[in-house]
Amino acid sequence: MPDLKDIRDRIRDLNGKMAHGLDAAIDAAALESFRVEYLGRKGHLSQLFKLLGDVSPEEKGEAGRLLNELRDGITGAFEKRAAALSASSLRDRLLRESVDVTLPGVSRPVGHLHPLTRVQREIESIFLRMGFDVATGPEIETEYYNFEALNIPADHPARADWDTFYISDTTLLRPHTSPVQIHVMESTSPPVRIICPGRCYRRDAQDATHSPVFHQIELLWVEEGLSLANLKYVLELFTREYFGPGYTMRFSGDFFPFTEPSVQVHIKAPGATHWLEIMGAGMVDPAVLSGVGYDPEKVSGFAFGLGIERMAMLKYGIDDIRAFLTNDLRFVRQF
Repeated sequence: MPDLKDIRDRIRDLNGKMAHGLDAAIDAAALESFRVEYLGRKGHLSQLFKLLGDVSPEEKGEAGRLLNELRDGITGAFEKRAAALSASSLRDRLLRESVDVTLPGVSRPVGHLHPLTRVQREIESIFLRMGFDVATGPEIETEYYNFEALNIPADHPARADWDTFYISDTTLLRPHTSPVQIHVMESTSPPVRIICPGRCYRRDAQDATHSPVFHQIELLWVEEGLSLANLKYVLELFTREYFGPGYTMRFSGDFFPFTEPSVQVHIKAPGATHWLEIMGAGMVDPAVLSGVGYDPEKVSGFAFGLGIERMAMLKYGIDDIRAFLTNDLRFVRQF
Protein backbone atom coordinates (compact mmCIF):
# COMPACT_ATOMS: atom_id res chain seq x y z
CA MET A 1 0.00 0.00 0.00
CA PRO A 2 1.58 3.36 -1.05
CA ASP A 3 2.06 5.96 1.64
CA LEU A 4 2.73 9.70 1.55
CA LYS A 5 6.48 9.14 1.21
CA ASP A 6 5.97 6.95 -1.87
CA ILE A 7 3.73 9.63 -3.40
CA ARG A 8 6.38 12.31 -2.75
CA ASP A 9 9.11 10.18 -4.36
CA ARG A 10 6.96 9.47 -7.42
CA ILE A 11 6.11 13.16 -7.79
CA ARG A 12 9.81 14.11 -7.58
CA ASP A 13 10.73 11.54 -10.25
CA LEU A 14 7.87 12.62 -12.52
CA ASN A 15 8.85 16.30 -12.19
CA GLY A 16 12.36 15.48 -13.37
CA LYS A 17 11.17 13.44 -16.32
CA MET A 18 8.59 16.11 -17.17
CA ALA A 19 11.18 18.91 -17.28
CA HIS A 20 13.46 16.85 -19.53
CA GLY A 21 10.60 15.82 -21.83
CA LEU A 22 9.33 19.38 -22.11
CA ASP A 23 12.78 20.68 -23.07
CA ALA A 24 12.93 18.03 -25.79
CA ALA A 25 9.59 19.15 -27.31
CA ILE A 26 10.94 21.42 -30.06
CA ASP A 27 7.95 21.35 -32.41
CA ALA A 28 4.19 20.88 -32.37
CA ALA A 29 4.35 17.13 -32.96
CA ALA A 30 6.77 16.55 -30.08
CA LEU A 31 4.69 18.77 -27.80
CA GLU A 32 1.58 16.75 -28.60
CA SER A 33 3.45 13.54 -27.74
CA PHE A 34 4.42 15.10 -24.39
CA ARG A 35 0.79 15.99 -23.66
CA VAL A 36 -0.39 12.45 -24.35
CA GLU A 37 2.42 10.92 -22.27
CA TYR A 38 1.97 13.11 -19.19
CA LEU A 39 -1.50 14.62 -19.30
CA GLY A 40 -3.41 12.10 -21.39
CA ARG A 41 -6.12 9.76 -20.14
CA LYS A 42 -3.56 6.96 -19.70
CA GLY A 43 -0.59 9.24 -18.99
CA HIS A 44 1.78 9.37 -16.00
CA LEU A 45 -0.31 11.90 -14.08
CA SER A 46 -3.47 9.83 -14.44
CA GLN A 47 -1.65 6.74 -13.14
CA LEU A 48 -0.48 8.65 -10.06
CA PHE A 49 -4.01 9.81 -9.27
CA LYS A 50 -5.15 6.19 -9.34
CA LEU A 51 -2.78 5.46 -6.42
CA LEU A 52 -4.63 8.00 -4.28
CA GLY A 53 -7.35 5.45 -3.55
CA ASP A 54 -4.84 3.16 -1.80
CA VAL A 55 -3.36 5.84 0.49
CA SER A 56 -4.45 5.75 4.15
CA PRO A 57 -7.22 8.19 5.16
CA GLU A 58 -4.83 10.14 7.39
CA GLU A 59 -2.41 10.87 4.49
CA LYS A 60 -4.92 11.06 1.62
CA GLY A 61 -5.59 14.79 2.04
CA GLU A 62 -1.92 15.77 1.84
CA ALA A 63 -1.27 13.33 -1.01
CA GLY A 64 -4.20 14.78 -2.96
CA ARG A 65 -2.90 18.31 -2.46
CA LEU A 66 0.56 17.31 -3.72
CA LEU A 67 -0.92 15.59 -6.80
CA ASN A 68 -3.08 18.62 -7.60
CA GLU A 69 -0.01 20.86 -7.40
CA LEU A 70 1.82 18.46 -9.72
CA ARG A 71 -1.05 18.52 -12.24
CA ASP A 72 -1.21 22.33 -12.14
CA GLY A 73 2.55 22.56 -12.56
CA ILE A 74 2.69 20.19 -15.53
CA THR A 75 -0.33 21.89 -17.18
CA GLY A 76 1.17 25.35 -16.69
CA ALA A 77 4.57 24.27 -18.04
CA PHE A 78 2.89 22.65 -21.05
CA GLU A 79 0.86 25.77 -21.87
CA LYS A 80 3.91 28.02 -21.51
CA ARG A 81 5.92 25.77 -23.83
CA ALA A 82 3.06 25.69 -26.35
CA ALA A 83 2.86 29.51 -26.35
CA ALA A 84 6.61 29.80 -26.85
CA LEU A 85 6.58 27.36 -29.78
CA SER A 86 3.64 29.20 -31.35
CA ALA A 87 5.42 32.55 -31.08
CA SER A 88 8.59 31.05 -32.52
CA SER A 89 6.64 29.52 -35.40
CA LEU A 90 4.99 32.85 -36.11
CA ARG A 91 8.35 34.64 -36.13
CA ASP A 92 9.77 32.07 -38.52
CA ARG A 93 6.76 32.43 -40.81
CA LEU A 94 6.99 36.21 -40.79
CA LEU A 95 10.67 36.00 -41.66
CA ARG A 96 9.95 33.57 -44.50
CA GLU A 97 7.07 35.62 -45.89
CA SER A 98 8.43 39.08 -45.27
CA VAL A 99 8.61 41.50 -48.17
CA ASP A 100 11.37 44.03 -48.59
CA VAL A 101 9.35 47.12 -49.53
CA THR A 102 12.54 48.91 -50.62
CA LEU A 103 13.06 46.50 -53.55
CA PRO A 104 11.88 47.56 -57.04
CA GLY A 105 8.32 46.50 -57.81
CA VAL A 106 7.31 43.91 -60.40
CA SER A 107 5.41 45.40 -63.31
CA ARG A 108 2.15 43.59 -64.06
CA PRO A 109 0.59 45.14 -67.17
CA VAL A 110 -3.17 45.51 -67.22
CA GLY A 111 -5.00 44.09 -70.22
CA HIS A 112 -7.42 46.03 -72.37
CA LEU A 113 -10.35 45.48 -74.70
CA HIS A 114 -9.95 43.99 -78.15
CA PRO A 115 -10.50 46.62 -80.88
CA LEU A 116 -13.66 44.85 -82.06
CA THR A 117 -15.09 44.97 -78.54
CA ARG A 118 -14.16 48.65 -78.25
CA VAL A 119 -15.89 49.49 -81.53
CA GLN A 120 -18.99 47.43 -80.70
CA ARG A 121 -19.38 49.15 -77.33
CA GLU A 122 -18.86 52.57 -78.90
CA ILE A 123 -21.56 51.93 -81.52
CA GLU A 124 -23.91 50.53 -78.88
CA SER A 125 -23.33 53.62 -76.75
CA ILE A 126 -24.28 55.93 -79.64
CA PHE A 127 -27.60 54.19 -80.25
CA LEU A 128 -28.37 53.71 -76.57
CA ARG A 129 -28.16 57.49 -76.21
CA MET A 130 -30.67 57.75 -79.06
CA GLY A 131 -33.13 55.59 -77.10
CA PHE A 132 -32.56 52.16 -78.64
CA ASP A 133 -32.33 48.92 -76.66
CA VAL A 134 -29.79 46.13 -77.22
CA ALA A 135 -31.30 42.78 -78.26
CA THR A 136 -29.47 39.49 -78.77
CA GLY A 137 -30.40 36.06 -80.06
CA PRO A 138 -29.03 32.59 -80.81
CA GLU A 139 -26.24 32.05 -83.32
CA ILE A 140 -27.81 28.75 -84.37
CA GLU A 141 -31.06 29.55 -86.15
CA THR A 142 -33.77 27.92 -88.27
CA GLU A 143 -34.23 28.49 -91.98
CA TYR A 144 -37.52 30.24 -91.24
CA TYR A 145 -36.01 33.01 -89.12
CA ASN A 146 -32.96 33.34 -91.38
CA PHE A 147 -34.82 33.43 -94.68
CA GLU A 148 -38.60 32.96 -94.93
CA ALA A 149 -39.47 35.49 -92.21
CA LEU A 150 -37.22 38.01 -93.98
CA ASN A 151 -39.02 37.65 -97.31
CA ILE A 152 -36.38 35.29 -98.75
CA PRO A 153 -38.24 32.11 -99.86
CA ALA A 154 -36.41 28.97 -100.90
CA ASP A 155 -36.59 29.84 -104.62
CA HIS A 156 -35.56 33.47 -104.18
CA PRO A 157 -32.47 34.37 -106.26
CA ALA A 158 -30.98 36.25 -103.30
CA ARG A 159 -31.06 33.12 -101.19
CA ALA A 160 -27.78 31.80 -102.60
CA ASP A 161 -25.94 34.91 -101.45
CA TRP A 162 -27.05 34.25 -97.89
CA ASP A 163 -26.46 30.49 -97.80
CA THR A 164 -24.29 29.59 -94.87
CA PHE A 165 -23.04 26.70 -92.73
CA TYR A 166 -25.84 24.19 -92.23
CA ILE A 167 -25.97 22.10 -89.07
CA SER A 168 -28.98 20.05 -90.15
CA ASP A 169 -31.54 20.26 -92.95
CA THR A 170 -33.38 23.06 -91.17
CA THR A 171 -30.83 24.67 -88.81
CA LEU A 172 -27.74 26.70 -89.61
CA LEU A 173 -25.29 29.26 -88.29
CA ARG A 174 -26.91 32.63 -88.82
CA PRO A 175 -25.44 34.70 -91.68
CA HIS A 176 -26.74 37.96 -90.18
CA THR A 177 -28.36 39.20 -86.97
CA SER A 178 -31.68 39.92 -88.74
CA PRO A 179 -33.39 36.89 -87.11
CA VAL A 180 -33.16 38.76 -83.81
CA GLN A 181 -35.42 41.45 -85.28
CA ILE A 182 -38.06 38.83 -86.14
CA HIS A 183 -37.92 37.29 -82.65
CA VAL A 184 -38.35 40.71 -81.04
CA MET A 185 -41.22 41.79 -83.31
CA GLU A 186 -43.05 38.49 -82.73
CA SER A 187 -43.04 39.13 -78.98
CA THR A 188 -43.33 42.94 -78.88
CA SER A 189 -45.95 45.39 -80.04
CA PRO A 190 -44.82 48.63 -81.75
CA PRO A 191 -43.01 50.85 -81.13
CA VAL A 192 -39.83 48.76 -81.46
CA ARG A 193 -36.41 50.41 -81.22
CA ILE A 194 -33.54 47.92 -81.03
CA ILE A 195 -30.00 47.27 -82.16
CA CYS A 196 -28.84 43.67 -82.61
CA PRO A 197 -25.09 43.03 -82.21
CA GLY A 198 -23.56 39.59 -82.60
CA ARG A 199 -21.35 37.09 -84.39
CA CYS A 200 -22.32 35.87 -87.86
CA TYR A 201 -21.13 33.24 -90.32
CA ARG A 202 -21.03 33.10 -94.14
CA ARG A 203 -19.45 30.93 -96.77
CA ASP A 204 -16.88 33.56 -97.72
CA ALA A 205 -13.33 32.69 -98.70
CA GLN A 206 -11.01 34.48 -96.31
CA ASP A 207 -9.03 37.35 -97.76
CA ALA A 208 -8.16 40.93 -96.82
CA THR A 209 -11.80 42.05 -96.81
CA HIS A 210 -13.81 38.84 -96.22
CA SER A 211 -14.02 36.35 -93.36
CA PRO A 212 -16.31 33.34 -92.75
CA VAL A 213 -16.74 34.63 -89.17
CA PHE A 214 -17.49 38.28 -88.55
CA HIS A 215 -19.51 40.61 -86.31
CA GLN A 216 -22.51 42.70 -87.21
CA ILE A 217 -24.83 45.28 -85.69
CA GLU A 218 -28.30 45.77 -87.13
CA LEU A 219 -30.86 48.42 -86.19
CA LEU A 220 -34.65 48.24 -86.34
CA TRP A 221 -37.17 50.99 -85.65
CA VAL A 222 -40.89 50.27 -86.17
CA GLU A 223 -43.50 52.86 -85.30
CA GLU A 224 -46.32 54.89 -86.83
CA GLY A 225 -45.30 57.55 -89.31
CA LEU A 226 -41.66 56.61 -89.98
CA SER A 227 -40.18 57.38 -93.39
CA LEU A 228 -36.90 57.34 -95.26
CA ALA A 229 -36.26 60.82 -93.88
CA ASN A 230 -36.12 59.40 -90.33
CA LEU A 231 -33.63 56.76 -91.48
CA LYS A 232 -31.46 59.44 -93.09
CA TYR A 233 -31.51 61.56 -89.94
CA VAL A 234 -30.48 58.64 -87.70
CA LEU A 235 -27.64 57.66 -90.03
CA GLU A 236 -26.37 61.23 -90.34
CA LEU A 237 -26.32 61.49 -86.55
CA PHE A 238 -24.49 58.17 -86.27
CA THR A 239 -21.93 59.21 -88.92
CA ARG A 240 -21.17 62.43 -87.06
CA GLU A 241 -20.94 60.70 -83.65
CA TYR A 242 -18.78 57.79 -84.81
CA PHE A 243 -16.50 59.26 -87.46
CA GLY A 244 -16.39 62.85 -86.25
CA PRO A 245 -17.34 66.28 -87.62
CA GLY A 246 -16.89 67.04 -91.29
CA TYR A 247 -17.97 63.64 -92.63
CA THR A 248 -20.81 63.65 -95.13
CA MET A 249 -23.25 60.87 -95.99
CA ARG A 250 -25.37 59.93 -98.98
CA PHE A 251 -27.76 57.22 -100.17
CA SER A 252 -27.66 55.25 -103.40
CA GLY A 253 -30.32 52.84 -104.60
CA ASP A 254 -29.96 49.10 -104.01
CA PHE A 255 -32.04 45.97 -103.43
CA PHE A 256 -32.53 43.78 -100.36
CA PRO A 257 -35.39 41.26 -100.06
CA PHE A 258 -36.41 42.48 -96.62
CA THR A 259 -36.49 46.26 -97.29
CA GLU A 260 -38.35 48.40 -99.83
CA PRO A 261 -37.03 50.83 -100.84
CA SER A 262 -33.43 49.74 -100.17
CA VAL A 263 -30.31 51.89 -100.16
CA GLN A 264 -26.57 51.70 -99.76
CA VAL A 265 -25.03 54.20 -97.35
CA HIS A 266 -21.81 55.97 -98.32
CA ILE A 267 -19.62 58.39 -96.38
CA LYS A 268 -16.92 60.83 -97.41
CA ALA A 269 -14.16 62.12 -95.15
CA PRO A 270 -13.40 65.84 -94.96
CA GLY A 271 -11.36 66.81 -98.02
CA ALA A 272 -11.72 63.36 -99.65
CA THR A 273 -12.69 62.98 -103.29
CA HIS A 274 -14.26 59.52 -103.16
CA TRP A 275 -17.14 57.88 -101.28
CA LEU A 276 -16.93 54.72 -99.15
CA GLU A 277 -19.81 52.29 -98.75
CA ILE A 278 -20.35 51.40 -95.07
CA MET A 279 -23.73 49.63 -94.81
CA GLY A 280 -27.02 48.60 -96.38
CA ALA A 281 -30.34 50.03 -95.21
CA GLY A 282 -33.96 50.62 -96.16
CA MET A 283 -37.58 50.69 -95.12
CA VAL A 284 -38.85 47.36 -93.75
CA ASP A 285 -40.76 45.48 -96.45
CA PRO A 286 -44.52 45.33 -95.70
CA ALA A 287 -44.39 41.53 -96.16
CA VAL A 288 -41.97 41.28 -93.23
CA LEU A 289 -44.24 43.42 -91.05
CA SER A 290 -47.28 41.32 -91.96
CA GLY A 291 -45.39 38.13 -91.20
CA VAL A 292 -44.91 39.12 -87.56
CA GLY A 293 -48.52 40.26 -87.13
CA TYR A 294 -48.02 44.02 -87.66
CA ASP A 295 -50.37 46.05 -89.85
CA PRO A 296 -48.23 47.73 -92.55
CA GLU A 297 -51.08 50.18 -93.13
CA LYS A 298 -50.64 51.52 -89.59
CA VAL A 299 -46.92 51.17 -88.86
CA SER A 300 -43.74 51.43 -90.87
CA GLY A 301 -40.13 50.86 -90.02
CA PHE A 302 -36.56 51.05 -91.18
CA ALA A 303 -33.50 48.90 -90.62
CA PHE A 304 -29.83 48.82 -91.47
CA GLY A 305 -26.89 46.53 -90.88
CA LEU A 306 -23.19 47.27 -90.60
CA GLY A 307 -20.10 45.13 -90.07
CA ILE A 308 -18.17 45.84 -86.88
CA GLU A 309 -14.91 44.79 -88.53
CA ARG A 310 -15.64 47.24 -91.35
CA MET A 311 -16.23 50.06 -88.87
CA ALA A 312 -13.03 49.22 -87.00
CA MET A 313 -10.99 49.08 -90.21
CA LEU A 314 -12.24 52.52 -91.25
CA LYS A 315 -11.72 54.05 -87.81
CA TYR A 316 -8.21 52.71 -87.20
CA GLY A 317 -6.90 52.48 -90.77
CA ILE A 318 -6.64 48.65 -90.77
CA ASP A 319 -6.35 47.23 -94.28
CA ASP A 320 -6.68 43.48 -93.60
CA ILE A 321 -9.64 41.92 -91.76
CA ARG A 322 -7.56 38.86 -90.91
CA ALA A 323 -5.59 40.90 -88.38
CA PHE A 324 -8.54 40.74 -85.96
CA LEU A 325 -8.31 36.93 -85.75
CA THR A 326 -4.54 36.35 -85.56
CA ASN A 327 -4.19 36.87 -81.77
CA ASP A 328 -1.00 38.80 -82.48
CA LEU A 329 -0.36 40.95 -79.41
CA ARG A 330 1.67 43.39 -81.48
CA PHE A 331 -1.56 44.22 -83.31
CA VAL A 332 -3.87 44.26 -80.28
CA ARG A 333 -1.57 46.45 -78.17
CA GLN A 334 -1.88 49.30 -80.65
CA PHE A 335 -5.40 49.95 -79.41
